[in-house]
Amino acid sequence: MVKYSYEIKKKIVLEYLSGKGGYKYLAKQYGIPDHKTIQRWVSVYKEFGDESLKRSRKKENYSFEFKLHVVELYLTTEVSYREMALTVGITNPCIITKWVNDYRIAGPDALRPKRKGRRPEMAKPKEKQLPQTEKEKADAEYLRQLEEENLKLRIENAYLKELRRLRLEDEAKNGKRG
Repeated sequence: MVKYSYEIKKKIVLEYLSGKGGYKYLAKQYGIPDHKTIQRWVSVYKEFGDESLKRSRKKENYSFEFKLHVVELYLTTEVSYREMALTVGITNPCIITKWVNDYRIAGPDALRPKRKGRRPEMAKPKEKQLPQTEKEKADAEYLRQLEEENLKLRIENAYLKELRRLRLEDEAKNGKRG
């Protein structure tokens, strides 16, 4: 993957915005293999300004709740990853793609933060924990199952509402048949 400097990105974006050429023309002129790269730079520049064209050296950490909200929003609407990224303030739509794919494969737990680094070589002495009774374990498992079911039902509900809205829009557009 080729990395382009901030200066060249800004130059190309400003040329596009001033009308010196379209995406394909500028891509060919500057030797960029895909014109969609320039299209992405322009849309991000319009939304977030100069800073969006600079390579970010900091790694942004997003909370589990934020990731889950974005995934649910994506699954219940019919927008592209790029449009979704722009609406939630993320400059790289690939992040949302990864979250959605992880969610589809492993469920909501895939969005939880993971431990970084390697395991310590020597095991630390364990703190004394009160042993959980069987009833507490069963209650915790039951609660986890209810939370998962609740999440699935919320997603299904949002999907059905969107489907109904689209159907009503379609009926209004085409006139009632029947």
